[in-house]
Amino acid sequence: MQLESHIAGIPCLIEVTHCVSVKGSHSYHADSDWDYYGYNEVEFDVLDRKGYRAYWLEKKMSAADKARIEQEILEYKSQD
Repeated sequence: MQLESHIAGIPCLIEVTHCVSVKGSHSYHADSDWDYYGYNEVEFDVLDRKGYRAYWLEKKMSAADKARIEQEILEYKSQD
């Protein structure tokens, strides 16, 4: 799955390599706190607009960019 996004104002593509979203059960019988509250696992690669891996652009990514892109991926996945 690929999404269009931007990092530091530079347009790019985001290639989702792994995405798991587990809703919490909020049950006292949950095996762990992760099962109780739920969790998200998101991994992605940054590509240039031609579809090639852009390591140079990954280095420019801030923590805010990463959080925003992860949220975009989760929102896109929830629409499926």
